[in-house]
Amino acid sequence: MGSSSAEDEEGIRSWTVRRSGNRLLDRLPLADLELLQAQFAPVILAMGSQLEFGDRTASFVIFPCDATVLSLQIATADNRMVEAVTIGAEGVAGLPGELSGLAGLRWQVLAGGPALKMDAARLADAAAVAPSLQTLLDGYRTALLGQAMQAAACAALHQVEQRTCRRLLALHDRIGRPELPMTQEALADALGVRRTTITRIVAGLEDQGLVQHRRSRILVLDRAGLESVSCECHGAVAAMFARLVPGLYPTPGG
Repeated sequence: MGSSSAEDEEGIRSWTVRRSGNRLLDRLPLADLELLQAQFAPVILAMGSQLEFGDRTASFVIFPCDATVLSLQIATADNRMVEAVTIGAEGVAGLPGELSGLAGLRWQVLAGGPALKMDAARLADAAAVAPSLQTLLDGYRTALLGQAMQAAACAALHQVEQRTCRRLLALHDRIGRPELPMTQEALADALGVRRTTITRIVAGLEDQGLVQHRRSRILVLDRAGLESVSCECHGAVAAMFARLVPGLYPTPGG
């Protein structure tokens, strides 16, 4: 009876540790998760807030959990912000040597919710003694850079209608539900275009029955239809993640 009780306690402990809500963390062996668990500080990120990581050597990292979504943005010469990459529960923001350590970049919270905050130096120490963690972080860094490069190519080569659909699909993947917390103004800012352009595009998508615009929200009605009018960049990013860090990128719409 005592043995059964011990097994039950171990099962509960394992289940608790693995319910971080972050895909990267939940891919780790239990022993590596336990190495990190005591270092986490649970936080709630408010939609629209900005994360300040400081200089090129970030003092902390943020693991978005569940449907929390962050946007890494870069400032233009006229002080406008354009999105470089989007991350959700598949990744981590603020890694030393990652894109966000460069000047003129910032993380903004697109979809608020839970996250885990951790000292960057302690994460580095843990990775030094946990090969599985180091492998995941290295693969994720590469995938994040690839995502940024894909976004740059997309901005240069594809029409704004296609880029808008790609942006909605990326958010839909990470939110995991049809209703996206995205205003037309925020969508225009992310793509670096005028709001009137986005208003026209969203109206066209509504006419096709693909989305429905609500106040401060865009509702995805037809995921497959949205994919059909998007460019290939969304699928390319998902395929790259699957190759570099299998299992991290969320399945379509989920």
